Amino acid sequence: MITPLIASLTVILYLAVLFSISYVTSRKTDNAGFFVGGRQSSWLVVAIATIGSTISGVTFVSVPGMVQTSHFAYLQMVMGFVVGQLVIAFVLVPLYYRLKLVSVYEYLKERFGMESYRTGAWFFFISKMLGAAVRVYLVCLTLQILIFEPLGIPFLLNAIVTMLVVWFYTYRGGVKTVIWTDLFKTMCLVLSVVLCIYFIAQQMGYNLTGVCQAIFSSDMSQVFFFDDVNDRRFFPKQFFAGVFTIIATTGLDQDLMQRNLSCKNSDESRKNMIVSICLQFVVISLFLMLGALLYIFSAHVGGELTQCKGDELFTKVATGGYLPMMVGILFLIGLIAAAFGAAGSALTALTTSFTVDILNADRSDEQGTARTRRYVHAGMAVMMAAVIYVFSLLNNTSVIDAVYILASYTYGPILGMFAFGIFMKESVRDKYIPVVALLAPVICFILDSNSEIWFNGYRFSYELLILNAVLTFVGLCLLIKKRQ
Repeated sequence: MITPLIASLTVILYLAVLFSISYVTSRKTDNAGFFVGGRQSSWLVVAIATIGSTISGVTFVSVPGMVQTSHFAYLQMVMGFVVGQLVIAFVLVPLYYRLKLVSVYEYLKERFGMESYRTGAWFFFISKMLGAAVRVYLVCLTLQILIFEPLGIPFLLNAIVTMLVVWFYTYRGGVKTVIWTDLFKTMCLVLSVVLCIYFIAQQMGYNLTGVCQAIFSSDMSQVFFFDDVNDRRFFPKQFFAGVFTIIATTGLDQDLMQRNLSCKNSDESRKNMIVSICLQFVVISLFLMLGALLYIFSAHVGGELTQCKGDELFTKVATGGYLPMMVGILFLIGLIAAAFGAAGSALTALTTSFTVDILNADRSDEQGTARTRRYVHAGMAVMMAAVIYVFSLLNNTSVIDAVYILASYTYGPILGMFAFGIFMKESVRDKYIPVVALLAPVICFILDSNSEIWFNGYRFSYELLILNAVLTFVGLCLLIKKRQ
């Protein structure tokens, strides 16, 4: 059983390592170091760090929890991630390096004009702020139960302390610090998952061969689904949604591309992306295997564990006294590593995008830009803490679901604008682009709300992102300027 004292000591130890990394990496860091790491990062370090950056606290808990209902269907989407990552590596990365971009949304200004540039930046800002706040909120709930609530500390102070820690360790180093803390985070996550699998298997008397046989003989290990087109797990839905989701949420996301742009050149950035997606496939497979093993273990133990659903199971098994205390400590390390890592990278990306894209800071003025960046960095931390607290007041799971749906809608217009800019040569009426970017999600929402009635029971899944992008692309076609 994890007591508040053990949980507190674990968090303090992790933060001590985190601040040590921050201190070493933030020395002599200027604006270029904060925004793009001075473009001196090792591609292999970035590749390993990227694994941690793609795994949030929600992923750490939810991917094992989804195995009961979705089985291993998530791997279909991860296969799409591999294809999408190759598109980013060979299409978008060379483009970004050729234009020497600090923010990826600067491409929209070069291609269309200021209105599309601001539209892309604001869509990113809204989705990243809400998405990052939700991820940190869900982890704050766990910390509240394990540490803050037994000590009589209210949730508001929990949110403030959490964001104060994130602000402090990213204050000077920016993306350079984020990369090295994500490297440490990746090591913690992989180690915690592997050791959790080991301890659960040991408790059930399985060796390595027995674990594999137990997992892959279970119905939960089914990967491919081709039978029902209306099923959310239907392979084409998952695969093609994975392709376009990774392009939108990585290639067009300032948070994740910021670290890729910190490599020395486009060739090294490309190597980083290819290696990272291969490693990501392995790590996600481990999470799914852990999920299957958790459900097998709960059936073996019986009792209240069989009543746990989804996200509850991993937390209950790890911290409920069913396994050695080391499992609970590993779980907590993995959870806080995922939470602080995701919050740190999101805060840095929001600071960069708001400073460069929305405030249009003059980067030739080193001191002025540094001053603006520090104010924005603090402001983003305060805003994220406020959003986390609002979620705690609403205390409604449907609100969290709505935020994730909103994030998928906001990436669609960005994907459509970039696709049009890359594959079409015509100029468009820039001032009307915000209208198209707002109309596309509205139409998608109407179609999604009525799809089962209008399309003979068809239910949309992640392919809504693709539809959103296509509608934006068509809208831009209607804005093409007539040639003189």
